[in-house]
Amino acid sequence: MHAHRFFSAALLIAALVTSAGTVAAQPAKAEPKIEKITYRVTGLFSPDREKDLRAAFEELPDFKLVAVNFNDAEITVEFSPAKLFPGQKPDRVTELVNDKVRSVTRATFGVKSRRTVARDKLQQVVIPAAGLDCKACCLAAYEAIATIDGVEQATASFKDGKVTALIDPTKTDKSKLEEALKKKGVDLGKPGKP
Repeated sequence: MHAHRFFSAALLIAALVTSAGTVAAQPAKAEPKIEKITYRVTGLFSPDREKDLRAAFEELPDFKLVAVNFNDAEITVEFSPAKLFPGQKPDRVTELVNDKVRSVTRATFGVKSRRTVARDKLQQVVIPAAGLDCKACCLAAYEAIATIDGVEQATASFKDGKVTALIDPTKTDKSKLEEALKKKGVDLGKPGKP
């Protein structure tokens, strides 16, 4: 009797496979979509920092650094937001990506949303600065101004002896940047001159 039931079940499965051509399978779950997202990058204060940024992304296997645009201080990254941060809104995803980047770079790089002010509305400010004699000094000068509201992009170069910023003139001005640099101990003026 049991053999008969087994045989009948086997015939039924064979008939289904033969008539349908395949066994009805459970629908496969789609793999979460990989997206390309461009962020404003912080900490990219000189072109030679790109090498450090690329090395940091090697430590983030779920992210692929696709492009670095030094002139606009932007990076393009490929990853799956739905897989890594399920159910999160885009602003929160940006915060979470920032946390990951900061964690592998000892907080020397980070990401933000792209700037919303058109480049032609920004003003370039160049401040001569002496004493920027190493990468850490440049980072300190950069951080002193990059966090000021209205600073959209900044660079610091000990080789060129200057700190440069793109600012929204409706929010900040050169004097605020100079004040922040002085508080960090940066000597303002031509290199070798007070």
